[in-house]
Amino acid sequence: MSKPLRSSKASGVVVLLLLCAVGAVFVYWRVGGDQAPGEYEVRKGNYRLEDGQYEEALREFGLALGAAPENVRAHQGLGVTYLQMGRLEEAVEMFSKALALDPSYAIAYADRGIAFDRMGRYEDALRDYRKAIETEPDIVKGPGFLWRFMRNISEKPPSILQRAEYIEAELKKPPEERRLSLPGKDAEQRMYK
Repeated sequence: MSKPLRSSKASGVVVLLLLCAVGAVFVYWRVGGDQAPGEYEVRKGNYRLEDGQYEEALREFGLALGAAPENVRAHQGLGVTYLQMGRLEEAVEMFSKALALDPSYAIAYADRGIAFDRMGRYEDALRDYRKAIETEPDIVKGPGFLWRFMRNISEKPPSILQRAEYIEAELKKPPEERRLSLPGKDAEQRMYK
């Protein structure tokens, strides 16, 4: 009778050890092991941004820049946070800083284009959308299914390619016939990260 009891205790210990190992791996992944200065704060800033905690995101990205002033992802994160807050001039400034550090960072072109678009600077938006597509052609795919699923977005939002083509077509029309802002459609446009 005691043998099965020992066996169940042993399997319980094995399960407990496995759970501890999985937990340790998760903590290591979440906190990060060896990483560049500021990367932990960038990751935390991205979590805060995704949760709509914009002030906390600003703080985390600021801490990242304090640790590594040339961290492109921290500048990008600040830009996206400002974009989400409607602070468009500051967003453009941060995206421009990211691009000064890495001129091939297509996501910053896409997001700066969105900021210009929201500001009514359509020629600048078009230029940045085209530059993002030229730099990284796959960027036209936009947010993937998993991203949309996690945010309960059933339909795929318009891509920057679609928006660029629309702006281009509208700019060819006489000024009085142009319709460059469609508030309902424009609200569907998503940031890039």
